[in-house]
Amino acid sequence: MVFEYKNHRTLLSFDFGKKRIGVAVGQTLTSTSSPVDTVKAVDGKPDWEAISLLIAKWAPDALVVGLPLNMDGTEHDMSQAARRFSNQLHGRFNLPVYLVDERLTSVNATAILNENASRKKHRRKKGNIDKIAAQLILETWFSQQ
Repeated sequence: MVFEYKNHRTLLSFDFGKKRIGVAVGQTLTSTSSPVDTVKAVDGKPDWEAISLLIAKWAPDALVVGLPLNMDGTEHDMSQAARRFSNQLHGRFNLPVYLVDERLTSVNATAILNENASRKKHRRKKGNIDKIAAQLILETWFSQQ
């Protein structure tokens, strides 16, 4: 017997950057997520082929993009770049895209990496920070649902 869960959805989340884009995957059944990959970007232009492969592999029902904001909640240049990226995701893949406040996710991701480095779970490199930040962005989305 196969059970289907109406509210079970798979999501990919993105921590957009002009050089690297962190990617994480999660699912709504248990509200858990995992870092997946870091996609390169050149001058703010994502590697769309790599993103297409990740979307084909994980078959998400929706996408989540971190929205960078100043500490006072106002937007800055990267906010507009992240909005543009989310619009491009929606246009290319015809999936719902949710924006989530990503303040301090990179700081928290760095702290997690530093803690894990002492236990030798993750090598401390910038790409790892990006995909862990994407994981934190997705966890923020889950907590808001």
